[in-house]
Amino acid sequence: MERSKQKQMNQSENETAGKDTAVNGLHFDSRLKMPGWSASGAAGDPSSLPSSSVMESWREERTRSVEDNEMSLPSIAAAYTTILRGLGEDPQRQGLLKTPWRAATAMQFFTKGYQEKIIDVLNDAIFDEDHDEMVIVKDIDMFSMCEHHLVPIFGRVHIGYLPNKRVLGLSKLARIVEIYSRRLQVQERLTKQIAVAITEALQPAGVGVVVEATHMCMVMRGVQKMNSKTVTSTMLGVFREDPKTRDEFLTLIRS
Repeated sequence: MERSKQKQMNQSENETAGKDTAVNGLHFDSRLKMPGWSASGAAGDPSSLPSSSVMESWREERTRSVEDNEMSLPSIAAAYTTILRGLGEDPQRQGLLKTPWRAATAMQFFTKGYQEKIIDVLNDAIFDEDHDEMVIVKDIDMFSMCEHHLVPIFGRVHIGYLPNKRVLGLSKLARIVEIYSRRLQVQERLTKQIAVAITEALQPAGVGVVVEATHMCMVMRGVQKMNSKTVTSTMLGVFREDPKTRDEFLTLIRS
């Protein structure tokens, strides 16, 4: 009897483990699976998984509004005044009189991605099209802020996807980059967010994203390596499973 119970428990654990295996070769637990994707990486039924269960969903809510900016500007400026004093400066000297307000306004602009939603950008820019060849937009300029040191990250983003009867307006790929990069970021997360947003919006056969960036926290402080670059990639669907497709994408973005 006890052996039978143990067997049932082991079977249940195996089934649970199966639910937490990789999607397109990347490990996601049961709360992070992407709608429209089967375990094999092929496009599936988007309704089979609720969008609310997806990490960094393109339907996520804004966390900041224009009204929030206006209300928080005085407190952010006051914080910069405190920082200036802490650095040994005099916030009342002529050159620094308006610096706290300028810095506060600039920081709000650097992080304006919190005011935008991907769905607002893409809703009227997804088109039915019988095109099944690779689409690539490369050398998209990217500016972001390192969430560890609050200093700039800048570089280029290369995006490719294999359509599945639907295509996206080309400029919208750059808009996706802009929304996610204008937040406090780490490069690894930024790369994945871009790929997942395109996947959720189009359910393509595959998506590839490569980000090449310079981190000022490495250039200006720490190891101070002036010419260092960080390269990250996220490959989903056939871009991850098929070496030929992946190689074609990587060759084309280097050409």
